[in-house]
Amino acid sequence: MRHTAHRLLRLISLLQARRHWSGAELAERMGVDRRSIRRDVERLRELGYPVQASAGVGGGYRLGAGAPVLPMLLDEEEATTLAIALRAASATVSGIDDTARGLLSKLDPLVPARRRQQAGEVHAATATLSDLPSTDARLLGQLAQH
Repeated sequence: MRHTAHRLLRLISLLQARRHWSGAELAERMGVDRRSIRRDVERLRELGYPVQASAGVGGGYRLGAGAPVLPMLLDEEEATTLAIALRAASATVSGIDDTARGLLSKLDPLVPARRRQQAGEVHAATATLSDLPSTDARLLGQLAQH
């Protein structure tokens, strides 16, 4: 991983995927030394990512609260899972169905064709398992508050 931009995107992805990483784990995963990890963490901080570090035994790195939402990097399995969930939400939760379909239309071009097909097949197979009525998103929100 020679290119800095590629390393930074990979580092963001790793930090988003797990709560805590040791410097050694990140270095091994990314194929660089710990010094490169420290430099890349500093670069991320300069870009506004609140990467927290702790020293000593059990120390390491974690992405703090308030990190920029984008870019959210998904691997193929995560993208497929998200596509399945969005398809289910668009069919079963009224009030968010349009939003779910909009997100799905943004996600679909990014998902490899075989995964997109798999998500559609899983949705088709599970959509007929139950004939539950559509749930209102506002009602779900009100129930969650109580």
